[in-house]
Amino acid sequence: MSDKITPQQLVSQQLSQLTQLEALLTTEKDILQQQNPDALITITSEKNNLLVAIQEIDNAIGQSFEFKQEKLAGNFSQELAEIENTLLRCKKQNQVNGLIIHQSQLSVERMRTSLLENHNKSSMTYDNKGKTSGGLSSLGIKA
Repeated sequence: MSDKITPQQLVSQQLSQLTQLEALLTTEKDILQQQNPDALITITSEKNNLLVAIQEIDNAIGQSFEFKQEKLAGNFSQELAEIENTLLRCKKQNQVNGLIIHQSQLSVERMRTSLLENHNKSSMTYDNKGKTSGGLSSLGIKA
């Protein structure tokens, strides 16, 4: 018997991995909303490993002559449509997660600015990009 992976197995495996990625992105969204940095590190590592595995399967499919022949014969149309739909959902979820991260960064920046303003209003300065900083002490200069 041959250990060679069939085109059907490759397509099935890719769909399975994309479904796993979709679930991870949903979990990542929950973690971002909960602001749990330890869990975020773990989920990011899992997501990166899964993305590498997806890329490897994608490369194997792209290099498979048998897959190309079967695709030309009209096979895998339903599976490929499902893969495409899952990929689109993953992209949308990733964009949502990116927006959550962006909003979190803006909130942190606003809080930082507010803390600096309250810390010492008399020493408030601005850098060349218009961001506030806490005067000479933020430059590491001691009087």
